[in-house]
Amino acid sequence: MSETARLTGDAAYFEDFEVGSRVRHVRAATIGELEGAMLAKLVMNTAQAHWNEHYLSGSPLGSGRVVFGLLTASVTIGLASQDTAENALTELGLDNLRFRAPVHHGDSISAYSEVLSVGPADRDDAGVVTFRHWGVNQDGVVVFEGERSVLIKRRSHWGTR
Repeated sequence: MSETARLTGDAAYFEDFEVGSRVRHVRAATIGELEGAMLAKLVMNTAQAHWNEHYLSGSPLGSGRVVFGLLTASVTIGLASQDTAENALTELGLDNLRFRAPVHHGDSISAYSEVLSVGPADRDDAGVVTFRHWGVNQDGVVVFEGERSVLIKRRSHWGTR
C-alpha cells in the first residue's frame, strides 16, 4: 500500500457511494465575525450588506451584515468533505449553486448530502461521484444548495488496510 493510501480512512471509496444515498453530516460550524468580514473584504465584495452593520436594519434580509455567499458554500462543502471526499483525488466541478436565504455572523451551518450519480472516470483507479449538498442554519432554513463532482479512489485499486 502506498503512503498516500495510508493517509485516508477505510470508508468513502468510490464503491461505497450509491445513487440516492443521503447523509446528515455530524459537525456544524458557526460563522463568526472574523471569517465573515475578512473574506468579503479580501475578495473586494463591496456590497453594503457585507460591510455595513446597519445597512440592512428593517429590511426583509434581517439585521446585521450578511455573510459572503461563497463562504457559506465553502463551509457547507467543508462540513460534507469528511464523508464525501475522504478518498478524493481531485475536485472536478461545482454547479447549480443557489443561495436560498441570508446567513448572518453568528449563524451555525449544518450540512446534508445526497449522491446524484456515480460513474466511470477516464482512469482505472477512480470513479466520478456527483453530490448535491445543502447548508441549513440553526433554525432549519436551507441557506445553500449546490452540486459537486469529485474524482474518488476505487477501493479495488487503492486497497484496504
